[in-house]
Amino acid sequence: MYALYIANKNYSSWSLRPWVLLKTLGIAFDERFVPFLQGSSYEEFRKFSPTGLVPCLVDRGLTVWDSLAITEFVAEEHPQVWPADQVARAWARSATAEMHSGFSALRNICGMNIGVRVRMHEISAGLQTNIDRLDELWNEGLSRFGGPFLAGEHFTAVDAFFCPVAFRVQTYGLQLSDSSKAYCERLLALPAMKEWYEAGLAETIRDEPHDEEIALAGTLTEDLRAV
Repeated sequence: MYALYIANKNYSSWSLRPWVLLKTLGIAFDERFVPFLQGSSYEEFRKFSPTGLVPCLVDRGLTVWDSLAITEFVAEEHPQVWPADQVARAWARSATAEMHSGFSALRNICGMNIGVRVRMHEISAGLQTNIDRLDELWNEGLSRFGGPFLAGEHFTAVDAFFCPVAFRVQTYGLQLSDSSKAYCERLLALPAMKEWYEAGLAETIRDEPHDEEIALAGTLTEDLRAV
């Protein structure tokens, strides 16, 4: 069975990607939770991850790191990770790679912090460009492949890679088109996403650098996390 190392559910967007993919597709794995430490988690994470980062997957003595590499590794034994149709699969891989390497303003300004609600100070030009591209990309997939997911009828890796964005939209109240809002709500309503969300709210461990990002982005209006 796969062993998947992840960090705090409230903060770790990279951990969420393979976790929600495996959960939603019913692929068995053993969750290994290792929280962020005050200061640096590098040495602790290096015990299981060569980069000192999460997520990291271990399978029969083989270590696979990085969320995209984990996705491709799992897909070798579970082809449902990607769409069956070649055209949809090519589009899904492209969109997944774009999310994996792009949207830097969205990542840097709107860090994942699922248990709070934030009123943004402003939407910078760079962030608005990312939001516009996100809207364009989601609408392209939904219209081209018929929904309800980005590459067609079934949840696949491309949806998993945008699940952290759905939490960001919820946290920061980002404005999207009606069709993108509906897709975002669809992701948030997934049983696996609800499970992750409830676990994130229940966490009492805080990571100061992640929480300090809130003050830079906007005003905290609600904190739903357990005390």
